[in-house]
Formats: sequence, C-alpha cells, structure tokens
Amino acid sequence: MNPTPPRLATPGDLDALASLFDQYRQFYGRPADPALARDFVALRLELRDSRLFVVDGAQGLAGFAQAYPSLSSLAAGPIWILNDIFVAPTERGRHVGTRLLQGVEVAARSAGVLQLRVETAPDNVGAQRLYQSQGFRREMGFLQFVLKL
Repeated sequence: MNPTPPRLATPGDLDALASLFDQYRQFYGRPADPALARDFVALRLELRDSRLFVVDGAQGLAGFAQAYPSLSSLAAGPIWILNDIFVAPTERGRHVGTRLLQGVEVAARSAGVLQLRVETAPDNVGAQRLYQSQGFRREMGFLQFVLKL
C-alpha cells in the first residue's frame, strides 16, 4: 500500500486536527487546552490565513503542518513560514514528517513562494535532522528577538 500524500485540511478534519494541535502545543511545554486548540484551528480554517496540510493514517490523522503566507523584503517576494509540524506519536517512523515537508514544498513552489522558513527548539534534534534532510539550511545571519504583548 502506498502512503497517502499530504492534502489541505478541510472543516471535516477539525476535531482530529485540533487534537493533534493540542498535542503539538503540549510537546512545546504548553498545558493541555483542547478548547483553545479547537478554537484556534477552527479560526484558521475559517479565515484561511494559513495553509494547513494533513496526512491521513490508519487511525485518523497521522500529522499536520501549518504554514503562514508572508512577505520578505530581502527576498522581495512571498515566503511561507512553516510554523508548525507535528506527527502523532503512534505514526512516528513512517515518514509522515517527510511527506508533510515535501507536500508543503510542492504547494509553495506552485504558489510562487520564494522561501520556506522554519524554526524549532534547539533541543529538537529530530526535527532539525528532518529539515536538513529535506534541503533546509540553518540560517546564521540574523538573530531573532521577540516582544511579548
């Protein structure tokens, strides 16, 4: 059986996608909050302000990736910020992350996007290896600063 390729999420994916999104947030140290996760994902699907890609697994959604369209002054064109990527623990080791990244890349190229940008925690070496295996290179020229409002 061939693995299923990524597809864009639909409103019918909301509950399963919200569950994965809540797990993703917990992975990064946030408390479980299923209602917040559902509301956030529902709004993204309604406003279509991000591109939510999913991969179907045998027991539901195997993983998701979320990219936000943006612009780069230096690239002088459109970019996507790949803000979130998560694979269900039961689906790890089945190349779901690779398929998600490849699906995002194909969609971005088709949309005329000039760059995909991604960030991850310094200790998430598994994600770093995945990104590098798909051609992402570590950017060393800029420091990131955050002002929490």
